[in-house]
Amino acid sequence: MTSSDRADGLLPGWDADDGTPQQSRQVPPPPGTFGLRIRTVTEVSRAIRETVRADERLRDVWVEGEIGRVTISSAGHAYFALKDERAQLQCVWFRDDRVRSPFQPQTGLRVVAHGRVDVFEPQGALQLYVEALQPAGFGDLAIRFEQLKARLQAEGLFDVARKRRLPVRPAVIAVVTSPSGAVWRDVCHVLARRWPLARVLLVACQVQGDAAPASIVGALRRIERWVDEAADAGGAADTPAVTILARGGGSLEDLWAFNDERVVRAVVAHRLPVVCGVGHEVDVTLADFAADVRAPTPSAAAELVVPDRAEVAAAVRGARGRLDDAVLRAMAAPRRELVAERRALDALHPAARLAQSRERAGVLLDRATRAATARLGAARTADERLATRLPGLATGRTTRARAAIDASRAALAALAPQATLDRGYAIVRRRADGSIVRDPIEAPAGTALEVRLARGEVGATVDAEA
Repeated sequence: MTSSDRADGLLPGWDADDGTPQQSRQVPPPPGTFGLRIRTVTEVSRAIRETVRADERLRDVWVEGEIGRVTISSAGHAYFALKDERAQLQCVWFRDDRVRSPFQPQTGLRVVAHGRVDVFEPQGALQLYVEALQPAGFGDLAIRFEQLKARLQAEGLFDVARKRRLPVRPAVIAVVTSPSGAVWRDVCHVLARRWPLARVLLVACQVQGDAAPASIVGALRRIERWVDEAADAGGAADTPAVTILARGGGSLEDLWAFNDERVVRAVVAHRLPVVCGVGHEVDVTLADFAADVRAPTPSAAAELVVPDRAEVAAAVRGARGRLDDAVLRAMAAPRRELVAERRALDALHPAARLAQSRERAGVLLDRATRAATARLGAARTADERLATRLPGLATGRTTRARAAIDASRAALAALAPQATLDRGYAIVRRRADGSIVRDPIEAPAGTALEVRLARGEVGATVDAEA
Protein backbone atom coordinates (compact mmCIF):
# COMPACT_ATOMS: atom_id res chain seq x y z
CA MET A 1 0.00 0.00 0.00
CA THR A 2 1.50 3.31 -1.11
CA SER A 3 0.82 6.81 0.06
CA SER A 4 -1.36 7.38 -2.99
CA ASP A 5 -3.68 4.51 -1.84
CA ARG A 6 -4.34 6.16 1.53
CA ALA A 7 -6.74 8.95 2.24
CA ASP A 8 -4.95 12.22 2.72
CA GLY A 9 -4.38 12.94 6.39
CA LEU A 10 -4.46 9.32 7.66
CA LEU A 11 -1.41 7.87 9.40
CA PRO A 12 -0.09 4.49 8.09
CA GLY A 13 0.76 1.58 10.31
CA TRP A 14 3.95 1.83 12.32
CA ASP A 15 5.69 -0.81 10.16
CA ALA A 16 4.22 0.25 6.82
CA ASP A 17 6.49 1.03 3.92
CA ASP A 18 5.31 3.66 1.44
CA GLY A 19 7.61 2.26 -1.29
CA THR A 20 9.47 5.55 -1.76
CA PRO A 21 13.21 5.03 -2.35
CA GLN A 22 15.35 6.38 0.42
CA GLN A 23 17.46 8.41 -1.92
CA SER A 24 14.40 10.37 -3.19
CA ARG A 25 13.60 11.78 0.21
CA GLN A 26 14.63 15.43 0.42
CA VAL A 27 14.00 16.02 4.08
CA PRO A 28 14.92 13.38 6.65
CA PRO A 29 12.12 12.50 9.08
CA PRO A 30 12.34 13.92 12.58
CA PRO A 31 13.97 11.65 15.13
CA GLY A 32 11.61 9.21 16.86
CA THR A 33 8.93 9.18 14.14
CA PHE A 34 9.95 5.89 12.53
CA GLY A 35 9.72 7.56 9.07
CA LEU A 36 6.03 8.57 9.49
CA ARG A 37 4.61 11.93 8.26
CA ILE A 38 3.35 13.81 11.30
CA ARG A 39 0.68 16.43 10.57
CA THR A 40 -0.19 19.47 12.68
CA VAL A 41 -3.63 20.05 14.14
CA THR A 42 -4.10 22.97 11.74
CA GLU A 43 -3.31 20.77 8.76
CA VAL A 44 -5.77 18.12 9.83
CA SER A 45 -8.48 20.70 10.61
CA ARG A 46 -7.90 22.38 7.27
CA ALA A 47 -8.09 19.04 5.45
CA ILE A 48 -11.44 18.34 7.10
CA ARG A 49 -12.69 21.80 6.21
CA GLU A 50 -11.69 21.44 2.54
CA THR A 51 -13.31 18.02 2.39
CA VAL A 52 -16.56 19.39 3.80
CA ARG A 53 -16.59 22.37 1.49
CA ALA A 54 -15.93 20.20 -1.53
CA ASP A 55 -19.12 18.18 -0.86
CA GLU A 56 -21.98 19.72 -2.87
CA ARG A 57 -24.55 18.13 -0.58
CA LEU A 58 -23.35 20.17 2.40
CA ARG A 59 -23.41 23.56 0.71
CA ASP A 60 -27.22 23.88 0.74
CA VAL A 61 -28.98 21.59 3.21
CA TRP A 62 -32.31 21.38 5.01
CA VAL A 63 -32.06 19.77 8.42
CA GLU A 64 -34.96 18.82 10.68
CA GLY A 65 -34.45 18.30 14.39
CA GLU A 66 -35.22 19.40 17.90
CA ILE A 67 -33.59 22.58 19.26
CA GLY A 68 -31.40 22.09 22.30
CA ARG A 69 -30.12 24.84 24.59
CA VAL A 70 -30.16 28.26 22.87
CA THR A 71 -27.56 30.96 23.59
CA ILE A 72 -27.67 34.51 22.24
CA SER A 73 -24.29 36.28 22.26
CA SER A 74 -23.78 39.97 23.00
CA ALA A 75 -23.34 40.49 19.25
CA GLY A 76 -26.81 39.05 18.60
CA HIS A 77 -25.71 35.70 17.13
CA ALA A 78 -27.69 32.60 18.15
CA TYR A 79 -25.93 29.32 19.05
CA PHE A 80 -27.92 26.09 19.51
CA ALA A 81 -27.88 22.38 18.70
CA LEU A 82 -30.21 20.44 16.44
CA LYS A 83 -30.63 16.87 17.68
CA ASP A 84 -32.58 13.71 17.07
CA GLU A 85 -32.51 10.29 18.71
CA ARG A 86 -29.01 9.38 17.53
CA ALA A 87 -26.97 12.57 16.92
CA GLN A 88 -26.77 16.32 17.27
CA LEU A 89 -25.41 19.12 15.10
CA GLN A 90 -24.11 22.44 16.39
CA CYS A 91 -25.72 25.44 14.70
CA VAL A 92 -24.81 29.11 14.32
CA TRP A 93 -27.35 31.73 13.25
CA PHE A 94 -25.83 35.14 12.61
CA ARG A 95 -27.63 38.25 13.78
CA ASP A 96 -28.37 39.80 10.35
CA ASP A 97 -30.19 36.64 9.23
CA ARG A 98 -31.85 36.08 12.62
CA VAL A 99 -33.41 39.53 13.01
CA ARG A 100 -35.06 39.25 9.57
CA SER A 101 -36.73 35.97 10.44
CA PRO A 102 -40.30 35.91 11.81
CA PHE A 103 -39.42 32.76 13.78
CA GLN A 104 -36.90 32.58 16.61
CA PRO A 105 -35.28 29.41 18.06
CA GLN A 106 -36.60 28.08 21.37
CA THR A 107 -35.47 25.07 23.33
CA GLY A 108 -37.60 21.99 22.69
CA LEU A 109 -39.14 23.13 19.38
CA ARG A 110 -38.90 20.90 16.35
CA VAL A 111 -37.76 22.95 13.38
CA VAL A 112 -36.44 22.78 9.83
CA ALA A 113 -33.19 24.73 9.38
CA HIS A 114 -31.78 25.81 6.06
CA GLY A 115 -28.09 26.62 5.61
CA ARG A 116 -24.64 25.18 4.90
CA VAL A 117 -22.27 22.92 6.79
CA ASP A 118 -18.75 24.15 7.42
CA VAL A 119 -15.86 23.76 9.85
CA PHE A 120 -14.93 26.44 12.35
CA GLU A 121 -11.19 25.90 12.05
CA PRO A 122 -9.97 27.57 15.31
CA GLN A 123 -12.05 25.08 17.33
CA GLY A 124 -12.23 22.26 14.83
CA ALA A 125 -16.02 22.28 15.20
CA LEU A 126 -18.38 21.03 12.50
CA GLN A 127 -21.33 23.48 12.42
CA LEU A 128 -24.47 24.25 10.48
CA TYR A 129 -24.52 27.93 9.52
CA VAL A 130 -28.26 28.66 9.52
CA GLU A 131 -29.76 31.06 7.01
CA ALA A 132 -33.47 30.43 7.68
CA LEU A 133 -35.51 28.65 10.35
CA GLN A 134 -39.11 27.39 10.22
CA PRO A 135 -41.25 25.21 12.47
CA ALA A 136 -41.12 21.61 11.36
CA GLY A 137 -44.83 21.63 10.49
CA PHE A 138 -44.15 24.09 7.66
CA GLY A 139 -41.07 22.44 6.36
CA ASP A 140 -42.49 21.77 2.91
CA LEU A 141 -43.73 25.32 2.45
CA ALA A 142 -40.44 26.70 3.67
CA ILE A 143 -38.53 24.57 1.19
CA ARG A 144 -40.80 25.67 -1.64
CA PHE A 145 -40.40 29.29 -0.50
CA GLU A 146 -36.60 29.11 -0.49
CA GLN A 147 -36.41 27.26 -3.79
CA LEU A 148 -38.67 29.76 -5.57
CA LYS A 149 -36.87 32.68 -3.92
CA ALA A 150 -33.50 31.39 -5.11
CA ARG A 151 -34.77 30.86 -8.66
CA LEU A 152 -36.42 34.26 -8.95
CA GLN A 153 -33.45 35.96 -7.36
CA ALA A 154 -31.16 34.33 -9.90
CA GLU A 155 -33.33 35.89 -12.62
CA GLY A 156 -32.71 39.32 -11.12
CA LEU A 157 -36.31 40.00 -10.08
CA PHE A 158 -35.22 41.10 -6.61
CA ASP A 159 -32.33 43.32 -7.70
CA VAL A 160 -32.16 46.66 -5.94
CA ALA A 161 -31.19 48.37 -9.22
CA ARG A 162 -34.68 47.83 -10.66
CA LYS A 163 -36.45 49.36 -7.66
CA ARG A 164 -38.32 52.56 -8.48
CA ARG A 165 -38.65 55.64 -6.33
CA LEU A 166 -42.05 56.54 -4.93
CA PRO A 167 -43.76 59.77 -6.01
CA VAL A 168 -43.48 62.51 -3.40
CA ARG A 169 -47.14 63.57 -3.23
CA PRO A 170 -49.34 61.24 -5.29
CA ALA A 171 -52.75 62.62 -6.19
CA VAL A 172 -54.36 59.20 -6.69
CA ILE A 173 -53.37 55.97 -4.88
CA ALA A 174 -54.53 52.50 -5.90
CA VAL A 175 -54.99 49.95 -3.10
CA VAL A 176 -55.13 46.27 -4.05
CA THR A 177 -56.74 44.40 -1.15
CA SER A 178 -59.95 42.82 0.07
CA PRO A 179 -62.82 45.30 0.55
CA SER A 180 -64.22 43.36 3.49
CA GLY A 181 -61.14 43.31 5.73
CA ALA A 182 -59.89 45.80 8.28
CA VAL A 183 -56.87 46.55 6.07
CA TRP A 184 -58.89 48.70 3.70
CA ARG A 185 -60.30 50.81 6.56
CA ASP A 186 -56.86 51.16 8.18
CA VAL A 187 -55.25 52.30 4.94
CA CYS A 188 -58.01 54.87 4.29
CA HIS A 189 -57.75 56.16 7.85
CA VAL A 190 -53.96 56.61 7.64
CA LEU A 191 -54.13 58.30 4.22
CA ALA A 192 -56.91 60.68 5.37
CA ARG A 193 -54.96 61.58 8.50
CA ARG A 194 -51.59 62.14 6.85
CA TRP A 195 -52.52 63.51 3.41
CA PRO A 196 -56.25 64.15 2.87
CA LEU A 197 -55.57 65.65 -0.59
CA ALA A 198 -54.95 62.18 -2.04
CA ARG A 199 -57.74 60.20 -3.67
CA VAL A 200 -57.85 56.51 -2.85
CA LEU A 201 -58.93 53.92 -5.40
CA LEU A 202 -59.91 50.45 -4.18
CA VAL A 203 -59.09 47.60 -6.56
CA ALA A 204 -60.80 44.64 -4.93
CA CYS A 205 -59.30 41.17 -5.01
CA GLN A 206 -59.06 37.98 -3.00
CA VAL A 207 -56.09 37.83 -0.65
CA GLN A 208 -56.39 34.22 0.58
CA GLY A 209 -57.17 30.87 -0.97
CA ASP A 210 -56.41 29.08 -4.20
CA ALA A 211 -58.04 31.77 -6.35
CA ALA A 212 -56.17 34.61 -4.65
CA PRO A 213 -53.06 34.65 -6.91
CA ALA A 214 -55.09 35.02 -10.08
CA SER A 215 -57.32 37.64 -8.41
CA ILE A 216 -54.29 39.69 -7.32
CA VAL A 217 -52.74 39.51 -10.78
CA GLY A 218 -56.06 40.56 -12.33
CA ALA A 219 -56.34 43.55 -10.00
CA LEU A 220 -52.84 44.76 -10.94
CA ARG A 221 -53.66 44.43 -14.63
CA ARG A 222 -56.95 46.32 -14.23
CA ILE A 223 -54.97 49.25 -12.84
CA GLU A 224 -52.62 49.18 -15.82
CA ARG A 225 -55.53 49.10 -18.29
CA TRP A 226 -57.17 52.03 -16.55
CA VAL A 227 -53.90 54.01 -16.69
CA ASP A 228 -53.56 53.31 -20.41
CA GLU A 229 -57.18 54.27 -21.16
CA ALA A 230 -56.91 57.48 -19.13
CA ALA A 231 -53.66 58.40 -20.91
CA ASP A 232 -55.34 57.88 -24.31
CA ALA A 233 -58.28 60.04 -23.19
CA GLY A 234 -56.02 62.83 -21.94
CA GLY A 235 -56.86 62.30 -18.27
CA ALA A 236 -53.50 61.01 -17.05
CA ALA A 237 -53.63 63.39 -14.07
CA ASP A 238 -56.54 61.44 -12.60
CA THR A 239 -54.79 58.06 -12.75
CA PRO A 240 -52.99 56.38 -9.82
CA ALA A 241 -49.33 57.23 -9.31
CA VAL A 242 -48.53 54.36 -6.93
CA THR A 243 -50.04 51.02 -5.94
CA ILE A 244 -50.36 49.55 -2.44
CA LEU A 245 -50.60 45.76 -2.22
CA ALA A 246 -51.90 45.01 1.27
CA ARG A 247 -53.19 42.21 3.45
CA GLY A 248 -53.48 41.60 7.18
CA GLY A 249 -51.45 39.15 9.22
CA GLY A 250 -51.82 35.38 9.17
CA SER A 251 -49.98 32.12 9.05
CA LEU A 252 -47.55 31.13 6.34
CA GLU A 253 -50.33 29.19 4.61
CA ASP A 254 -52.69 32.20 4.81
CA LEU A 255 -50.08 34.44 3.16
CA TRP A 256 -49.01 31.88 0.58
CA ALA A 257 -50.82 33.67 -2.26
CA PHE A 258 -48.21 36.42 -2.03
CA ASN A 259 -45.46 33.81 -2.54
CA ASP A 260 -47.03 32.66 -5.80
CA GLU A 261 -44.75 33.09 -8.80
CA ARG A 262 -47.53 34.71 -10.85
CA VAL A 263 -48.04 37.37 -8.22
CA VAL A 264 -44.30 38.04 -7.92
CA ARG A 265 -43.89 38.47 -11.67
CA ALA A 266 -46.97 40.71 -11.86
CA VAL A 267 -45.56 42.93 -9.12
CA VAL A 268 -42.22 43.20 -10.93
CA ALA A 269 -43.92 44.00 -14.26
CA HIS A 270 -46.44 46.45 -12.78
CA ARG A 271 -46.52 49.83 -14.48
CA LEU A 272 -46.56 51.82 -11.24
CA PRO A 273 -44.28 51.70 -8.20
CA VAL A 274 -45.56 49.06 -5.78
CA VAL A 275 -45.50 49.23 -1.97
CA CYS A 276 -46.12 45.83 -0.41
CA GLY A 277 -47.58 45.76 3.10
CA VAL A 278 -48.54 42.16 3.76
CA GLY A 279 -48.95 40.69 7.23
CA HIS A 280 -47.15 41.84 10.33
CA GLU A 281 -43.56 42.98 10.68
CA VAL A 282 -42.29 39.41 11.15
CA ASP A 283 -44.06 38.14 8.02
CA VAL A 284 -41.94 38.02 4.87
CA THR A 285 -43.27 37.10 1.42
CA LEU A 286 -41.76 36.95 -2.02
CA ALA A 287 -43.99 39.87 -3.01
CA ASP A 288 -42.07 41.93 -0.44
CA PHE A 289 -38.81 41.19 -2.27
CA ALA A 290 -40.38 41.98 -5.66
CA ALA A 291 -42.02 45.25 -4.62
CA ASP A 292 -40.26 48.56 -4.99
CA VAL A 293 -40.72 49.23 -1.27
CA ARG A 294 -41.55 46.77 1.53
CA ALA A 295 -43.63 47.99 4.46
CA PRO A 296 -43.89 45.99 7.70
CA THR A 297 -47.69 46.46 7.88
CA PRO A 298 -50.51 47.80 5.67
CA SER A 299 -50.75 50.93 7.81
CA ALA A 300 -47.01 51.47 7.40
CA ALA A 301 -47.44 51.10 3.63
CA ALA A 302 -49.99 53.91 3.69
CA GLU A 303 -47.59 56.06 5.69
CA LEU A 304 -44.81 55.44 3.17
CA VAL A 305 -46.72 56.54 0.06
CA VAL A 306 -47.83 59.96 1.32
CA PRO A 307 -46.11 62.70 3.31
CA ASP A 308 -47.29 63.85 6.71
CA ARG A 309 -49.26 67.05 6.29
CA ALA A 310 -47.98 68.35 9.63
CA GLU A 311 -44.39 67.88 8.47
CA VAL A 312 -45.19 69.44 5.10
CA ALA A 313 -46.85 72.40 6.82
CA ALA A 314 -43.82 72.80 9.08
CA ALA A 315 -41.54 72.59 6.06
CA VAL A 316 -43.64 75.19 4.23
CA ARG A 317 -43.49 77.49 7.25
CA GLY A 318 -39.74 77.01 7.44
CA ALA A 319 -39.39 77.64 3.71
CA ARG A 320 -41.56 80.76 4.04
CA GLY A 321 -39.37 82.04 6.85
CA ARG A 322 -36.24 81.39 4.80
CA LEU A 323 -37.87 83.05 1.76
CA ASP A 324 -38.82 86.10 3.83
CA ASP A 325 -35.26 86.35 5.11
CA ALA A 326 -33.88 85.97 1.61
CA VAL A 327 -36.27 88.63 0.25
CA LEU A 328 -35.33 91.01 3.06
CA ARG A 329 -31.64 90.42 2.42
CA ALA A 330 -32.16 90.88 -1.32
CA MET A 331 -34.14 94.10 -0.80
CA ALA A 332 -31.79 95.60 1.78
CA ALA A 333 -29.21 96.88 -0.71
CA PRO A 334 -31.79 98.30 -3.20
CA ARG A 335 -33.61 99.91 -0.27
CA ARG A 336 -30.40 101.61 0.86
CA GLU A 337 -29.75 102.79 -2.70
CA LEU A 338 -33.33 104.05 -2.99
CA VAL A 339 -33.03 105.97 0.25
CA ALA A 340 -29.75 107.49 -0.94
CA GLU A 341 -31.31 108.46 -4.28
CA ARG A 342 -34.32 109.96 -2.50
CA ARG A 343 -32.07 112.00 -0.29
CA ALA A 344 -30.13 113.17 -3.34
CA LEU A 345 -33.37 114.17 -5.11
CA ASP A 346 -34.64 115.93 -2.00
CA ALA A 347 -31.37 117.83 -1.82
CA LEU A 348 -31.79 118.92 -5.47
CA HIS A 349 -35.42 120.09 -5.06
CA PRO A 350 -35.84 123.92 -5.46
CA ALA A 351 -37.54 124.24 -2.10
CA ALA A 352 -34.71 122.27 -0.49
CA ARG A 353 -32.09 124.31 -2.24
CA LEU A 354 -33.90 127.54 -1.28
CA ALA A 355 -34.05 126.33 2.30
CA GLN A 356 -30.37 125.48 2.18
CA SER A 357 -29.55 128.96 0.74
CA ARG A 358 -31.74 130.59 3.37
CA GLU A 359 -30.08 128.59 6.06
CA ARG A 360 -26.65 129.42 4.66
CA ALA A 361 -27.60 133.13 4.54
CA GLY A 362 -28.80 132.92 8.10
CA VAL A 363 -25.59 131.27 9.15
CA LEU A 364 -23.53 133.89 7.34
CA LEU A 365 -25.65 136.68 8.85
CA ASP A 366 -25.22 135.21 12.29
CA ARG A 367 -21.50 134.91 11.68
CA ALA A 368 -21.27 138.53 10.40
CA THR A 369 -23.33 139.78 13.32
CA ARG A 370 -21.09 137.97 15.74
CA ALA A 371 -17.98 139.29 13.95
CA ALA A 372 -19.28 142.89 13.90
CA THR A 373 -20.36 142.65 17.50
CA ALA A 374 -16.97 141.28 18.41
CA ARG A 375 -15.17 144.02 16.51
CA LEU A 376 -17.37 146.75 17.97
CA GLY A 377 -16.82 145.33 21.41
CA ALA A 378 -13.09 145.22 20.82
CA ALA A 379 -13.15 148.82 19.49
CA ARG A 380 -15.26 149.96 22.42
CA THR A 381 -12.86 148.28 24.80
CA ALA A 382 -9.91 149.93 23.05
CA ASP A 383 -11.69 153.29 23.14
CA GLU A 384 -12.44 152.89 26.81
CA ARG A 385 -8.85 151.92 27.45
CA LEU A 386 -7.65 154.91 25.40
CA ALA A 387 -10.17 157.21 27.12
CA THR A 388 -8.78 156.09 30.41
CA ARG A 389 -5.22 156.82 29.27
CA LEU A 390 -6.10 160.03 27.34
CA PRO A 391 -6.09 162.58 30.26
CA GLY A 392 -2.67 161.51 31.40
CA LEU A 393 -1.39 161.44 27.85
CA ALA A 394 -2.88 164.86 27.08
CA THR A 395 -1.46 166.40 30.20
CA GLY A 396 1.94 164.90 29.55
CA ARG A 397 1.91 165.96 25.96
CA THR A 398 0.72 169.46 26.86
CA THR A 399 3.41 169.81 29.46
CA ARG A 400 6.03 168.57 27.04
CA ALA A 401 4.69 170.88 24.35
CA ARG A 402 4.67 173.82 26.70
CA ALA A 403 8.19 173.03 27.76
CA ALA A 404 9.20 172.78 24.14
CA ILE A 405 7.49 176.08 23.38
CA ASP A 406 9.19 177.66 26.30
CA ALA A 407 12.51 176.27 25.16
CA SER A 408 11.81 177.44 21.63
CA ARG A 409 10.76 180.81 22.93
CA ALA A 410 13.92 181.06 24.96
CA ALA A 411 15.99 180.03 21.97
CA LEU A 412 14.07 182.42 19.77
CA ALA A 413 14.46 185.17 22.25
CA ALA A 414 18.18 184.51 22.34
CA LEU A 415 18.37 184.69 18.59
CA ALA A 416 15.89 187.54 18.01
CA PRO A 417 17.15 190.95 16.75
CA GLN A 418 15.79 192.60 19.85
CA ALA A 419 18.06 190.50 21.99
CA THR A 420 20.98 191.65 19.87
CA LEU A 421 19.81 195.25 20.20
CA ASP A 422 19.51 194.76 23.93
CA ARG A 423 23.14 193.82 23.99
CA GLY A 424 24.06 197.22 22.47
CA TYR A 425 23.95 196.49 18.81
CA ALA A 426 21.97 198.61 16.31
CA ILE A 427 20.39 198.05 12.91
CA VAL A 428 21.31 200.60 10.30
CA ARG A 429 19.02 201.19 7.33
CA ARG A 430 19.16 203.66 4.50
CA ARG A 431 16.30 205.86 4.87
CA ALA A 432 15.77 206.02 1.15
CA ASP A 433 14.99 202.39 0.57
CA GLY A 434 14.98 200.93 4.10
CA SER A 435 17.68 198.37 3.27
CA ILE A 436 20.06 197.31 5.94
CA VAL A 437 23.54 198.65 5.58
CA ARG A 438 26.08 195.95 6.06
CA ASP A 439 29.08 197.55 4.38
CA PRO A 440 30.28 201.17 4.55
CA ILE A 441 30.36 201.25 0.82
CA GLU A 442 26.59 201.00 0.85
CA ALA A 443 26.37 204.30 2.73
CA PRO A 444 28.44 206.99 1.06
CA ALA A 445 28.76 210.40 2.59
CA GLY A 446 25.57 212.31 2.87
CA THR A 447 23.42 209.16 3.00
CA ALA A 448 20.53 209.56 5.37
CA LEU A 449 20.31 206.62 7.73
CA GLU A 450 17.92 205.34 10.32
CA VAL A 451 19.52 203.55 13.28
CA ARG A 452 17.34 201.34 15.34
CA LEU A 453 18.41 200.86 18.87
CA ALA A 454 17.08 198.55 21.60
CA ARG A 455 14.51 201.17 22.72
CA GLY A 456 13.82 203.25 19.65
CA GLU A 457 15.28 204.77 16.45
CA VAL A 458 17.48 207.78 15.72
CA GLY A 459 18.30 209.48 12.44
CA ALA A 460 21.80 209.96 11.19
CA THR A 461 23.67 211.18 8.19
CA VAL A 462 26.95 209.88 6.90
CA ASP A 463 29.49 212.72 7.08
CA ALA A 464 32.42 211.27 5.27
CA GLU A 465 33.78 208.04 4.16
CA ALA A 466 35.83 206.21 6.76
